Amino acid sequence: MDFLRPTTWDEALAAMAEHPDAVPIQGGTDVMVELNFDMRRPAVLLDLGRITELTGSETADGRLRIGAGVSYTRVIEDLGDRLPGLAQAARTVGSPQIRNRGSVGGNLGAASPAGDSHPPLLAGDAVIEVESVRGIRMIPATDFYVGVKRNRLEPGELIRAFWMAPATGPQYFSKIGTRNAMVIAVCSFAVALHPEERRVGTGIGSAAPTPRRASAAEEFLRRELDWDGPLDEAVAREFGELVRKAAAPIDDVRGTAGYRRHALAVMARRTLAWAWNDYRAGKPGRGVA
Repeated sequence: MDFLRPTTWDEALAAMAEHPDAVPIQGGTDVMVELNFDMRRPAVLLDLGRITELTGSETADGRLRIGAGVSYTRVIEDLGDRLPGLAQAARTVGSPQIRNRGSVGGNLGAASPAGDSHPPLLAGDAVIEVESVRGIRMIPATDFYVGVKRNRLEPGELIRAFWMAPATGPQYFSKIGTRNAMVIAVCSFAVALHPEERRVGTGIGSAAPTPRRASAAEEFLRRELDWDGPLDEAVAREFGELVRKAAAPIDDVRGTAGYRRHALAVMARRTLAWAWNDYRAGKPGRGVA
């Protein structure tokens, strides 16, 4: 196995062009586990950990651009006030040591249906910036996931950053597992209120071959929510039911398909209620369950 350690982004792109099947690693929190268990044996490993261009964040055109190497810890500490849903999810990722090493960019590259960052990325309309020597592509998160641990990256492409608008309303992330962190989600759900557009974004995790939005549930709320009044219980129940129907889970060692569907309906109702209560009170949502 060859191990490459570029120090600049241009060097990394050149290395990927020469070795299009190389496996990139940032924090190594996913790839190294697979290597240790002999689940994967790539010919080339491309270590991106020394590339400083991937570790910054900035604001451009009213949106946040976060480098693929920004750790979960920095998402929590530096961006939590502007991306509360993503920060909530980041707090449930592994241990402090894992959060110091792991990154949203690495989560996107792994594209596991159970990745904790995916639901808030979907609910918050994230766009993924990928690049190769051929140029840059911008891929909406809703189009990024194509199968179990498969994404839209083409040969020679690397994830450089992701883009999200700062939250304009409350956001919440909820996760079911044997404990709140250091565990793979049985299922997870994120909700983001976008009051200026009178709509609600959603994201479902660990309950389908890919992370996905509950589009029918979003459209239902677009029609039925009264943004000037309290949350109607019947509307919340129907929202939960539509989220349940949007899932396509399986039975596995962590839970049954039926349990996952039930849990998603409950989480959808609860997170919507939490976000709505915060919205009506004029404050952002920062809870996590």
